[in-house]
Amino acid sequence: MRGLRGLALRPRIRTRIRTRTRQIAAALVAGLMTMSLAACGGENEAGTDSFTIGLLFPNRVTPRWEKWDKPLIEQRLKELCPRCTVAYANAGGDVARQQQQMSSMITKGASVLILDPADSKAMRSSVQEARRAGASVISYDRLTEGPISGFVSFDGAQVGRLQGEALLAAMGGSGNVVMMNGDPTSANAAWFRSGALSVITGRLKVAKSYDTAAWSTDNAHANMSAAITALGSDRIGGVLAANDSIAAGVISALKTAGVRKLPPVTGQDADLDAVQRIVKGEQYMTVYKPFRAEAAAAAEMAVALGRGEDVQDMATTTLDSATTEDIPAVLLTPEAVTADTIRQTLVDGGVYTVDQICTPKLRPACARAGLSP
Repeated sequence: MRGLRGLALRPRIRTRIRTRTRQIAAALVAGLMTMSLAACGGENEAGTDSFTIGLLFPNRVTPRWEKWDKPLIEQRLKELCPRCTVAYANAGGDVARQQQQMSSMITKGASVLILDPADSKAMRSSVQEARRAGASVISYDRLTEGPISGFVSFDGAQVGRLQGEALLAAMGGSGNVVMMNGDPTSANAAWFRSGALSVITGRLKVAKSYDTAAWSTDNAHANMSAAITALGSDRIGGVLAANDSIAAGVISALKTAGVRKLPPVTGQDADLDAVQRIVKGEQYMTVYKPFRAEAAAAAEMAVALGRGEDVQDMATTTLDSATTEDIPAVLLTPEAVTADTIRQTLVDGGVYTVDQICTPKLRPACARAGLSP
C-alpha cells in the first residue's frame, strides 16, 4: 500500500494519515452494516465464542455516548458474537476513574477493549497494561496514545472544515470570531480546530480563543462570558463552538448578557437539544457524525480482534500516533446540519422523528423550517 505522509491530525502528537488508493469509505460502511456472520467466521463459530469485550466511555456531558453509541455497539456485538460478554463503564469525566475501570476489566479477563479516552495521553499507561495482559485496544472516536490495535472515528479535520465553512457563509465572509475549542486533553480538539482554521484563516479574525475543560457547558458559559466582557457583544460576529455541549454554554452566556440577536454558533454531535436550538434560530449548525456506522465498525473490529483475526482489511486508512505507527483505522465522513437540512439528514436518516424535535412550543418554528408532520 502506498499513501500520503505528513498530514497532521493533531500537531502535538504528530499524527499522520496514509490513505489507501481507490478505497471508498462509503463502500466500507455499507459492507460493515451488511456483513454476514459467516464473513466473521461462520454462524457455528459465532455461537461458540465466549470472550469479553470492554466498552469504556469518557463522560456523561455528551448525550450520544449513552443514548446512541453504547446501545448500538452492544447490539452489533450481540449480532456478531451472541455468547460474548460486554462489560461497560463510563468515567464521568474522571481520568483516574477510567484508568481504574480499564484496569478492572483487564484483571477480569477482557480480551478486547473499545476505549474512548477521557484523556488521550493519560490513558497511554492503561493501553500498555492491556497489551502486557494480552488484550487488544480499539480507540473509539478519540485517538489515544499507546499500542492500540485499531482506531474508529470520523475525519476530524473535515469536522472542523464543515464548521468553518458554515460560519464563513453565515457571517458573509468577514468579522470577528470567538473560538470555543474542546478539551485539550482530547486528541480530537486540536484536530477540529486545525480543520476550522484551515478555512477561516485570512478571512475571519479570531478575536479570542478558549479551551473548554471537560467539554463542559458550564465552562463554555464562563469562557463566553469572559469573551463578552473583553470584546463587547457587538464585536462578536460568530462563535466557532467545537461541539453542542459547548454551544449550549455559549448561547446561555449570550442570553445572560442580554444579547437579543444571537451571532451564528456552530456545534457538533447533532444532540437533540442542539437540533431544537437550530430550529429556534439560536444555533446556526451542528455536525452529524453517523454514529451507527461508527458503532458498527468498532464492533466488527472488536470481534475480529477477539478471534485473533487481522483487521487490516477492515481499515480504510492507517495512521501514526506519537507512540504507535501504522494503526489500522476507519475514518468516516461527517455531515453538516443546518435548519434547511434537518429533515433530509436526521429525520429521513432515522436519527429523530419530527415529533421528537417539534415539541408544542416549537411547532411554529418547525413549520418555518419545513418540519411539519
